[in-house]
Amino acid sequence: MKKTALITGASSGIGKELARIHASKGGNVIIVARRQDKLLELKKELEEKYKIHVMVIIKDLTNPESAYEVYNEIKTAGVEVDYLINNAGFGGRGKFHERKWEQDLAMINLNIVALTALTRLFLPDFIKRNKGRILNTSSTASLMPGPLQAVYYATKAYVTSFSNAISEELYDTNITVTALLPGATESEFAKTSGMDKTSLFAKTSSAYAVASAGYEGMLAGKLNVKAGLTFAQRILLRMAPVLPKKMLLKQIRIAQEVKG
Repeated sequence: MKKTALITGASSGIGKELARIHASKGGNVIIVARRQDKLLELKKELEEKYKIHVMVIIKDLTNPESAYEVYNEIKTAGVEVDYLINNAGFGGRGKFHERKWEQDLAMINLNIVALTALTRLFLPDFIKRNKGRILNTSSTASLMPGPLQAVYYATKAYVTSFSNAISEELYDTNITVTALLPGATESEFAKTSGMDKTSLFAKTSSAYAVASAGYEGMLAGKLNVKAGLTFAQRILLRMAPVLPKKMLLKQIRIAQEVKG
């Protein structure tokens, strides 16, 4: 029987590649994002290439009510979700006190509120069936504070912590929760967040490689999957726990400064 995956943020980057990967395995997909043209283009591609069914939901998940609307639309359609993939998210660089509050509030609503609400809505259905998999796209940014991306790093710290906690709550079920922790990845994220002009994003991994690692990790029921890390990022992550906090914060700030 075909598995149905709900994928948010599916119009580009990691989300788009996750949709392609799942469809290539014969699974149906529900793709959610704001950009109708991108989703309809992806729907056409996947249905023609893989002969599966794609349900499109146009929704701005920065609106706190959107998660409920997505859930109700899927339930009304009589579709059963097997894999919940909370991938939608965005970042933005700059000093916290200088950034527009509306932008950071939208980031919190998308990265935290929408992800948490969708998980809360679909998880009881998974528990009733005693099966299901959840993949939450977090970031290696979740493992440390992020000067010049203070809110983004904090939201991703929430995602990893939340995912790990509910994974243990579900220890006696057949439901798994996996957090995907990408490093610098080739996607629209870098441009929209302003990170494309920093040394941190001087070298990036492909969205497909990151998505593939996350998808396979989800199927294997892994707790955390780190993917797309450069050599420098691997070294920093290994050193982070032992570096003096102020030194670590300085190194992260420098890595996220725009180079002239």
